[in-house]
Amino acid sequence: MNWIEITTESQLSEVKEMSKTKPQLIFKHSTRCPTSSMAKNRLERGTPPEGVDFYYLDLIKHRNISQIIAAEFDVSHESPQVLLIKSGECVYDESHSGISMDEIVDQLAA
Repeated sequence: MNWIEITTESQLSEVKEMSKTKPQLIFKHSTRCPTSSMAKNRLERGTPPEGVDFYYLDLIKHRNISQIIAAEFDVSHESPQVLLIKSGECVYDESHSGISMDEIVDQLAA
C-alpha cells in the first residue's frame, strides 16, 4: 500500500480538490492504540482498489489536523477512522473494527 502522509493542513484542500476526479481515502491512525494498529494492518493486507489515493494521518503528531478533518467533513473524531471523500464530500466513514478493505470497495461501487 502506498500511503500518502498528511502532515499539513493545506493537504486537506488538495484531498478535496483531487476527490472531484477520483476518490480519496483518509485513514486516521493513533500510533499508541493497538486497535488502530490492527485496523491499519487489515487495510494493508487487503487489496486496495484501483484509482483511489490512500492518505495516512498520524493522530499523535497531528491532532490539530484531525480536528480540522472532523469539522471540514462533518464527522465525529474517532481513532482509528477511515473517511472516503468523493466530490469534496465525505460519503463514508467507519471506525474501529468496522474498518475493512472489502467495505471500502463496496462503498466505491455504490
